[in-house]
Amino acid sequence: MPSLHFNERGVEGMYFYKDLNGYDVTLSFVPNMFSIPAKHVLILANKEDKWLVTKHPERGIEFPGGKVDQDETLLEAAKRETYEETGALLTDVIWFAEYTVHTNPPFRKVVFRATVDHIVKMNKQFETDGYKWMTLTEFNEEENLSFHMKDEGMKKMLERVMLNETKR
Repeated sequence: MPSLHFNERGVEGMYFYKDLNGYDVTLSFVPNMFSIPAKHVLILANKEDKWLVTKHPERGIEFPGGKVDQDETLLEAAKRETYEETGALLTDVIWFAEYTVHTNPPFRKVVFRATVDHIVKMNKQFETDGYKWMTLTEFNEEENLSFHMKDEGMKKMLERVMLNETKR
């Protein structure tokens, strides 16, 4: 386990908040901080200054993601879920963050950053109404965001993404 650095708010690189369903959530920008296995993935993928999102028919606009299948790695799940929901093939897929939602039982989700290589035209995506490209500033104007996209954790991840993008 990585060494921990504390600041006035707690562990450096970790954030605590309640999601919009009222559950406690712990977000970490330090890998492997949680003891429970990750069984979900979320993918923040871009091409130039646009970010790839899915149009979920019930929840609205959100980043691709989903459950890890049995005998599948987190990386494989990230690539598969993105392809199934958008038709996108990814490159430069890297670990970005992870968080635990303290439901009963709790679950852990790993967040990956990636670059979209290209999108394969598909007749039908699984579970979504296809994809959409958005700038980070367009997220603030989008009325049909999924509840996942509106919580404090997503805001913190998008802040970190913007910070990392300006350093490139």
